Amino acid sequence: MASYVFAQKPHTAEYDRSLAWAALLLAAAGLVMVYSASIDIAGTSRYTGENSAYFLVRQTIFLGASLLAATMVFLVPVRLWQKAAPWLFVAGVVLLVLVLVPGIGRDVNGARRWLNLRVFNIQPSELMKLAAVLYAADYTVRKHSVLKSFKKGLLPMLGVMLLVSWLLLREPDFGALVVIAITIFGMIFVGGMNGRHFALLVVMLAIGFAGLVLSSPYRMHRIFGFMDPWNDAFGTGYQLSHALIAFGRGEWFGVGLGASVEKLNYLPEAHTDFLLAVIAEELGFVGVAVVVGLVAWIVFRAFAIGRQAALRERHFAALAALGIGVWIGFQAVINMGVNMGLLPTKGLTLPLMSFGGTGLVVNFVALAILLRIDWENRQLARGLPA
Repeated sequence: MASYVFAQKPHTAEYDRSLAWAALLLAAAGLVMVYSASIDIAGTSRYTGENSAYFLVRQTIFLGASLLAATMVFLVPVRLWQKAAPWLFVAGVVLLVLVLVPGIGRDVNGARRWLNLRVFNIQPSELMKLAAVLYAADYTVRKHSVLKSFKKGLLPMLGVMLLVSWLLLREPDFGALVVIAITIFGMIFVGGMNGRHFALLVVMLAIGFAGLVLSSPYRMHRIFGFMDPWNDAFGTGYQLSHALIAFGRGEWFGVGLGASVEKLNYLPEAHTDFLLAVIAEELGFVGVAVVVGLVAWIVFRAFAIGRQAALRERHFAALAALGIGVWIGFQAVINMGVNMGLLPTKGLTLPLMSFGGTGLVVNFVALAILLRIDWENRQLARGLPA
């Protein structure tokens, strides 16, 4: 049954409207929830000029820029993205280097993850997620004949990933590193990596991540706070304990839109990393279930579009669609797991919903590429040029 769903012919529509609507609904709901989650902190902060609508206005501008960028990207043929993939990856690496340069990169809460362009900030790690997906898809297609060889196929990609990993850890942005690493190696595995090499790689990644956690007191504190947040509810477990309180207060249908107590300077980063906790408190289990369902539908459609491209031997398009689905789905799972206390705290936002300009624009650009892949699939199905 599942294979039939993935292999069925494209609909008569020009593009996947259900995918577009799912993304727009998430973004619209995110706009409302960002305003609700930030209204108190924005209204009492000198940074925002005590303007309660500060984050709403900025998120509205970001959303408008995202839709404009997505519209322009949709007009670009997929073959051009394949040609540009290596150069986009190089540009992403250069930006990761620039963010570490004193005077260029901007420090926020001890992390140097942003480039200050005066009018707005850019987060290179978000751009690298998309660049890495496109590069991995292009690399897998180019190296397909030698991909099962460790020396010729896997080793060059490992070298590139080590460079990116080192740059991300210098910021530090451990969350982005996990998302990029899992996405890329998942794509390479589907593209034809040797099974034994993949198993070895999984073991190496597990050991590497464990080593990074054990070697950092900061990450160790996060692990301990995750394991028992109530043991130090005013210290390492502060964020998680308040997120769990928000989930508990929400019950089935929530306390009502705008009625959250945790957003009143109790839950840190309520409009970014912990937006889902505010959704749970105000809209309850039902609201969270709708968010999970919409994200799951986007991931499902990404895999289905990738399957359609693979059936037409459009290998780059198929891998790019798969990578976009894995990236958005995996990042959403991590964010949701952190909010629910199932995973240690990570600095990852909820795709399409959390406050943030670079992340929102990049998410919409990625979905525009996905819709373009689907559009070209449908054109080819009709016997028309893509």
